[in-house]
Amino acid sequence: MKAKIPAGPPADTAAKAESQLRQASVRITAARVNVLAALLDAPRAFSHQDMQDAFTDMDRVTLYRALDCLIEAGLAHKIAGDDRVFRYSAGTEHAASLDPEVKHHQHGHFKCTRCAKVFCLDSIGEAGLLRDALEESLGKGFQSHDIEFTIKGWCADCAQ
Repeated sequence: MKAKIPAGPPADTAAKAESQLRQASVRITAARVNVLAALLDAPRAFSHQDMQDAFTDMDRVTLYRALDCLIEAGLAHKIAGDDRVFRYSAGTEHAASLDPEVKHHQHGHFKCTRCAKVFCLDSIGEAGLLRDALEESLGKGFQSHDIEFTIKGWCADCAQ
C-alpha cells in the first residue's frame, strides 16, 4: 500500500516545521521544511521510499540529506525494522521539546504484522515509563541512549 503523504504541507504545519528548524539552529531549506512538515503530519512512520514517492520533484540524495539532518538535530528519528527497511518519524517527543540533552530515541513502537505500518508510542517515552523500567530492572546508574522496543500485532485497519 502506498503512503499518502501530502505533496505540499499546510501553511500551519510548514510554519511549525520552520520554527522547529530555527529552534534547533538548523539552516532552513525547502527540502527540510517539506520533509519535517510531512513527518509532523504523519500518523505513522514512513520509509524513504514512501517519502520519495510523495516528493517526486526531490532527488533521492536531497531527501536522504534532509532526513539525516533532521535526525542529527533531534527533530526526527530513524526506526530500524526487522524487514531491513528504515522508517522515519518526527514523533511528538521531538515536537514537544527541543532540549539539547534529549536528542536520542526514547520511546517504543507498534508494528502491524499485516500491513507493516509502524506507529510511535510517544506517550510511553513522555511518561518516562521505559526509563523507569530500566532503572527498576538494572538499578540506579544505568542510562539508555537508544531504546528499540517494538510491540507487534495488527493495526486498527487490519484487525477488522
